[in-house]
Amino acid sequence: MAQLIRRAGAVLTVTLLLGGCYESPDVTLHEPGEYKGPDDPFLEKAADPEHQEQLQQRLARGQTDR
Repeated sequence: MAQLIRRAGAVLTVTLLLGGCYESPDVTLHEPGEYKGPDDPFLEKAADPEHQEQLQQRLARGQTDR
């Protein structure tokens, strides 16, 4: 009986260890320079000349971490 329990424990351990090696077959192919994610709400804001001017003024003052 003890040998059966040890053997079942060894099988369970091996099963758990091999289960951790599983790798999802999902592959996402990315192409350089092509964003395929959801729409970016900040993209329109970045093209706004007023926003660009604000960024230039902030950069001229000196960029800080805060």
